[in-house]
Amino acid sequence: MSGRPEKRLRISVVVPAWNDQEDLVALLPMLANLDLHEIIVVDASNDGKSSAFAQIAGAILIRFPEPNRGGQMNCGAESATGDVLIFHHADTQLTDAHLQAIRYAMDDPSVVGGAFYRKFDRRHPRLLWLEKIARFLTRHGGTFYGDQSIFIRREHFVALGGYAKIPLMEDVEFSKRLRASGRVIVLDPPVQSSGRRHLHRGAWRTSMQNALFVILYKCGASPHGLHRWYYRDHRHANGEVTRELDPSTFRRKAKRGTSVNCPGEEAQ
Repeated sequence: MSGRPEKRLRISVVVPAWNDQEDLVALLPMLANLDLHEIIVVDASNDGKSSAFAQIAGAILIRFPEPNRGGQMNCGAESATGDVLIFHHADTQLTDAHLQAIRYAMDDPSVVGGAFYRKFDRRHPRLLWLEKIARFLTRHGGTFYGDQSIFIRREHFVALGGYAKIPLMEDVEFSKRLRASGRVIVLDPPVQSSGRRHLHRGAWRTSMQNALFVILYKCGASPHGLHRWYYRDHRHANGEVTRELDPSTFRRKAKRGTSVNCPGEEAQ
């Protein structure tokens, strides 16, 4: 043995956001207390609250001119310097156990990336059986969706050309290329997303709508048109956040965050 210390895997988290201030209030303290190389929030909102949250959490806040999740995640990846990228939704929890699972999996150089299984949160009890079906499908070649916290080696992400710059179904499109590009792995513990949208719109309605949109996309429907339909009755936060970030929630002092515009994107 050489006696040289083993290089620590650097993990960067990229969070695309659009009117997600309420979720960021809960997520950023959680991320700031984890062993992460950097936290990057790419925000397409029109107010300054997300920037203030990022400053407190020591995150990098990148402003994006319009909601386009594929473009936002590419922008965050361009600024990232970690060995592994996690593309993480603002309403999804991330813990130290998830990071440990990634570090263990990526010890195998043949693994290029992967995702986590999903844990359904507060849905109607009669829908819980879908969790087992989703787990089976994911394990046997199914699509990696954005709320599964897709992770990938940064160099491999660059080689794949990143996400398609589309506002919706970017995860479906990317998952197909990721699975075809090398060995991928699906990990436990499962990640859990907020059930607020399911509770607001109804569990059955939301689940069926999601399935319909995937089918329509695979049949050739425009992701831009699907995006407009998907968010036509979306209730934006409009800056009305019921909670504020409390610096005392951080176990360690966060370094000062930064706020910039996305390189190559003209701010509006």
